[in-house]
Amino acid sequence: MERAEIMNVFGQFDPEMAILSQKEEERQRSTINIIASENFASPLATFLEGGIWANKNSEGYPGKRYVAGCELADAVENLAIKRLKELFQCEHANVQAMSATVGNVAIMNAVLKPGDTILSMELSHGGHLSHGASFHYSGKTFKAVHYGVNRETEQIDMDEVRKLALEHSPKMIICGTSSYPRLIDYAGFAEIAKAVGALFFVDLAHNVGLVAAGVIPSPVPYADIVSSSTHKTFRGPRGGGIILCKKELAGKIDRALFPGLQGAAKLDMIAARAVLFKECMTDEFKRYGKQVLDNAVALAGGCMAEGLRLVAGGTDTHLAVVDVTNLIPSGKQAEEVLASVGIICNKNGIPFDSQPLTLASGIRIGSPFMTTRGMKAKEMFHVGVLVGQALRNYNDSLLLNNIRKEVTDMAAKYPLFADEWLPRHS
Repeated sequence: MERAEIMNVFGQFDPEMAILSQKEEERQRSTINIIASENFASPLATFLEGGIWANKNSEGYPGKRYVAGCELADAVENLAIKRLKELFQCEHANVQAMSATVGNVAIMNAVLKPGDTILSMELSHGGHLSHGASFHYSGKTFKAVHYGVNRETEQIDMDEVRKLALEHSPKMIICGTSSYPRLIDYAGFAEIAKAVGALFFVDLAHNVGLVAAGVIPSPVPYADIVSSSTHKTFRGPRGGGIILCKKELAGKIDRALFPGLQGAAKLDMIAARAVLFKECMTDEFKRYGKQVLDNAVALAGGCMAEGLRLVAGGTDTHLAVVDVTNLIPSGKQAEEVLASVGIICNKNGIPFDSQPLTLASGIRIGSPFMTTRGMKAKEMFHVGVLVGQALRNYNDSLLLNNIRKEVTDMAAKYPLFADEWLPRHS
């Protein structure tokens, strides 16, 4: 069947799911999405997902499969690995993790023993749950000690990192964030890790596309291990994780992922990621990365112009964290008000937050999705202004209705994926 015919059959067979899918596309088209962890995946990078490679079991690693007929599967995975190593200039790469968090668990299982101490960023200061949060597998299996940000600068307190490392002698120091807007001193972390004999592990999931585009510094020269998802700033489909590491750790980590944690890899996902890695080497993707940074600064600037306070004073990346409490009581209320006018973001705690995370004092905003759609800095600054205006006037239904109309009109001007980001050559 051709795709148009399949879609027709699908709509007749499962009209409920067809309607939901159509409504979701309409929602994405008609709103301005500034959720920092979301993006619209490249059509090149999604082309092979669910395609012919989805039918093949490729359990094992290239050259060491547990089923026959894997000669082409080996070629696909080897190509993905080759491109990933070239993209990040790393010694070893694994592309089989079903998600970045699964990859993180495999990494810890590979190089740590239960009860070992890890040093990672406090979740409420911008860290990630898979780095030792008490409710997560990592926090239940390993002894987690957390560093945070300086109360005045709201940036990572490297003196505290050093002090805690010397005091607790962790086996691993983890550097990775989910809502931290500033650049990270990878060299400083590596120096501290070396001083206490710890492995240095970087979870790059949020900033990975910016590193791939060459617009912010890479942790690869400093870290023993780097992991990442393949969406967010990477602009690939959701799902799938990558692991980059030193050669001497490769065998342990590969075995910890398969057969230690997962079964057969999802070959269509690996094939799609191989295309993504090639796309990230293009001039178009490098321009995209630069535009993401410019747009994030503009978006944050628009918020600041309306009197909102930026955590850490601004952004060096694709995201900003905004303290909303001078305009509206909580981040939860801010998220709801903004959603009502078609601006989609998420509530987020701020460092030393006095409110519970269910309410939070801030929102997290980002530029990847709307950059993919084609917005530039001027428009993103105006989106930031609209954020401030909506929050300041959250009880003014007439003004909110006017903002909603303006947002709808703005969103309608942009496709879901702007043609300018599609590579024009191989």
